[in-house]
Amino acid sequence: MTPSEDVITGEAGERYARALFELADEAGALAKVETDVDTLLSAFAESADLSRALASPVFKGAEKAAALSELSKKLKLNKLTSDFLAVAARNGRAGDLKDILRAFKALAARRRGSSSADVISADPLTATQLKELKTALKTALGRDVEIRTEVREDIIGGLIVKVGSRMFDSSLKTKLEGLRKTMKEA
Repeated sequence: MTPSEDVITGEAGERYARALFELADEAGALAKVETDVDTLLSAFAESADLSRALASPVFKGAEKAAALSELSKKLKLNKLTSDFLAVAARNGRAGDLKDILRAFKALAARRRGSSSADVISADPLTATQLKELKTALKTALGRDVEIRTEVREDIIGGLIVKVGSRMFDSSLKTKLEGLRKTMKEA
């Protein structure tokens, strides 16, 4: 599979996302699994510890699978989603789950005829800001855009918007790093 238009992830991540998408589609559970994926992405966004633990080589795949099983129960995820998480963990892909889930979202968005955009900001965006951004992206891309947001204080200010292989970085952190580099060269 070639890199998708809406997300760049490793080849294995793409295969896992496509497998989950096809299994959910065949089972008629695409909407439910997509809701589960949204829930999981929110859990990743809320807990940096979760991402670190799943990526850590300290824990074995079986331990990660057991932890994901407990998380699945707590979040009341669909059995298909829960089983997928366990398989991914046992196969050493627990650390890639965030990227796999984003790739799944891109596949689902494409099925609906829209694109997805990842937006990183230093502070949560207001409903008005999200609406304006969605309108601007729709105008620029010529199609509907589903926006996923992430708050990362380390960018200090501004936005980082990723749509497919394109990225627009207006973060203050990047501008300051560019200025620092320019000053070193002078």
